[in-house]
Amino acid sequence: NSSESHNCAKSILTSDRLQVVVMLSEFFNETWEAANCANCLKNSSEGLSNSTVEFLDLFNKSLTCFEHNLQGQTIDLSPNNYTEVCKNCNATYKMLNDLYNNLQRMNRQGGESGHSAHLCIDVEDAMNITRKLWSRTFNCSVPCSDTVPVIAVSSFILFLPVVFYLSSFLHSKQKKRILILPKRIQSNASLVNIQEKYS
Repeated sequence: NSSESHNCAKSILTSDRLQVVVMLSEFFNETWEAANCANCLKNSSEGLSNSTVEFLDLFNKSLTCFEHNLQGQTIDLSPNNYTEVCKNCNATYKMLNDLYNNLQRMNRQGGESGHSAHLCIDVEDAMNITRKLWSRTFNCSVPCSDTVPVIAVSSFILFLPVVFYLSSFLHSKQKKRILILPKRIQSNASLVNIQEKYS
């Protein structure tokens, strides 16, 4: 009987005091949700989404490029001497980074998986590993193309107070100050003379 089968399964699963099967089931479900695993799959969960497959393929190409360019170099390599890796793998790394940024943008709009949340943990971990290798291990840095506009805008903002105070000074009416000597000086002197007379 189908109505009784649910009760039967429930009684078997919860028969022990610790309910180990239920605990394990809840643990795996929570891990699946926390890792956003559904975001790596297609809507019907048939398999990996096309974007995830493309990302993982590019990730593997990047790691292969890193390994290939490290093979020709000596083991006692100084931390700042990974020029071959930086030069030869720059295009692959840039493509991977651009793809990851696009996936993040798409995922916020509810991409292929239909879930609008973070990317799945496999994609995020792969990108974290690649970025750590690129920036910390190989010390590769891509020069920022926005340097000139940033300097120009910063200079303009820093120069604004100077322009403001200068224009304020030039447009304000400058009044000449006329110093008027107070007459109290004489009266104080006369008071001193009067006190001297009586003392």
